[in-house]
Amino acid sequence: MRISLIVIGKTSTPWLKQGIDEYVGRLSRYAPFRYLELPDVKLRNARITPAQLKAAEAPVLLKALEDADHVVLLDERGKQPRSVELAQWLEERHHRGIRHLALVVGGAYGFDPEVKEKAAEKLALSALTFSHQMVRLLAVEQLYRAQTILRGEPYHHE
Repeated sequence: MRISLIVIGKTSTPWLKQGIDEYVGRLSRYAPFRYLELPDVKLRNARITPAQLKAAEAPVLLKALEDADHVVLLDERGKQPRSVELAQWLEERHHRGIRHLALVVGGAYGFDPEVKEKAAEKLALSALTFSHQMVRLLAVEQLYRAQTILRGEPYHHE
């Protein structure tokens, strides 16, 4: 099963970028993994509403997805698994025959309803709120952790 983490906008903080690169490299040893940063949506109006921004981001996100993708939104209202449960969740999707698992991080205000309609599932990384830039690092680390759990490697302590 291929896994992608699809995000809106560039990672601007150097230490976050370094951490993301570290875990993307680690993940690639376990499964085909792609980290895809989509371009920021540039709008001329400085007084744009969150709904307008989400609507502008929707076509950019939807263009990156294919019809056959199993789309999972990383959303604060999603199911909140523990790390071991996330590993089991990944394994279940693999056994279901899902070919491409597309995990999507929206912009600062979340997702437009059109993107939500495309999603098969929603996951939350925590009940806490994180910046959409920080979520990227947390997501790739948790995907790496899940892979080590599935293989019984000593990275995760429980």
